[in-house]
Amino acid sequence: MIHILIADDHPIMRDGLKQILSAFNDIIVTGEASNGDEVLAAIHAKKFDVLVLDMSMPGKSGIELIKQIRIEKPELPILILSMHKEAQYVVRSLKAGAAGYLCKDGASHQLVQAIRQIAGGGLFVSEEAAGHLVQALTGKAPAVTPHSRLSDREFEIFQMIVHGQSVSEIASELSLSVKTVSTHKTRILEKMEMHNTAELVRYAMRHNLTDADGNNGV
Repeated sequence: MIHILIADDHPIMRDGLKQILSAFNDIIVTGEASNGDEVLAAIHAKKFDVLVLDMSMPGKSGIELIKQIRIEKPELPILILSMHKEAQYVVRSLKAGAAGYLCKDGASHQLVQAIRQIAGGGLFVSEEAAGHLVQALTGKAPAVTPHSRLSDREFEIFQMIVHGQSVSEIASELSLSVKTVSTHKTRILEKMEMHNTAELVRYAMRHNLTDADGNNGV
């Protein structure tokens, strides 16, 4: 039996996943979480075989959450659920330690396949993202996009900026000083060769780097 922890801040999404998985005798949902703190508490309180993790939750989430889970529970396979299909998200997630990446609009059979595959020690990436992923990991991508120059922390802050969060709000949420966040923002603008927040927002919209509901993610 594969014991699953579902982490998503939307109750409807969690209920939908539970309903899908309830049809399979070898999979059982034994835990739920709606934010990063609840995820960390759950994995310390119980043993799970797979964590199904939404990348866009309040508080600690995204790459930083993956890295922390890998440190605290390195044996726990993580399957990422994300609305983003862009290869940069897949690459960053897998490099951070995720065992699988699945877009939320994927079919239910893909979800079950992914869970079984990573529970057995394998990796899973949807066919849609696989081609781009191979290019990115082998360094054969046709072009380097400006946002791919960012570090994981810079990319996280970039996401928060384009979703309208102020420097002070970002500093508070990430437990950083305002000066540190301001320095990151300056480096982001320099690396992406842009001049202001408005240009970052327009870039994010053109490249589908924003969530529909305004949450930050990978």
